[in-house]
Amino acid sequence: MDEARRYADLVIKASGVGVFDELLEEAVASMASPRRLTAFWDVDAPATLDRVQNNAQDPFHRLIPQYDMIFTYGGGDPVVDAYTALGARACHPIYNALDESTHHPVDPDGRFAADCGFLGNRLPDREARVEEFFLHPAALLPDKQFVLGGSGWGDKPMPANVKYVGHVYTRDHNAFNCTARTVLNINRSSMARYGFSPATRVFEAAGAGACMITDAWEGIELFLEPDEEVLVAQNGDDVARLLQGLTPERARRIGRAARARVLAEHTYRHRAEQVVKILDAKTKQQKVRVLA
Repeated sequence: MDEARRYADLVIKASGVGVFDELLEEAVASMASPRRLTAFWDVDAPATLDRVQNNAQDPFHRLIPQYDMIFTYGGGDPVVDAYTALGARACHPIYNALDESTHHPVDPDGRFAADCGFLGNRLPDREARVEEFFLHPAALLPDKQFVLGGSGWGDKPMPANVKYVGHVYTRDHNAFNCTARTVLNINRSSMARYGFSPATRVFEAAGAGACMITDAWEGIELFLEPDEEVLVAQNGDDVARLLQGLTPERARRIGRAARARVLAEHTYRHRAEQVVKILDAKTKQQKVRVLA
């Protein structure tokens, strides 16, 4: 920390490290100076905000105004407004994106053949939504095939037309996304509530050229155009209706359009350029203050 204090122009504390989080949050906030920027990078803003808003004694509450800026995993205006209300000097959502070198079209893999696939671990704040958006339409469409990948679902009751393939290694994500006719995105409850929080899998699937069906959340059109680049469902009945009416040709067309959109606007190169512009602007402001 002393080295950072002497030489660093920018010090960032990432959320959720898990070891000495509170100590590091306070230490990094204390490093702010006219010649050094400090930032807190919140990788789960909905969880952080829920925690702080529900506990006025949370140590991070008083530290938020001390950071020069807050970067967030996503969240759009609702997260920016919430952080601003807590005293943040500036809050900038930096969304997930596509690494086109790792997520791209590949040959189909018979293990994942289905009309609809979902890839996600079993989590307490997602399970009810998986039941609604994935298992419910599977039960409604016994003539369709569904494939479920991810850890923790082994003892979950499922319709007979759902094939559970267990944990799917990262190296197989492209094959999963390229094989099923559609892939499903289901946000965690907190992310769906705040909106503007596309999960990594949204860009992974789009980068592979998958036809994606997503649960509805505010801000989806900033990333993919509904009906043209992604299909949006309000509930499980909508998922079933979309699957019933989707032709292979339209599925391929939507997948190609999604891939073209994320390559044009939503790669990590685009996100890096955004961060650089923010830091450049802030650095210029700091220099003006020092000269003044």
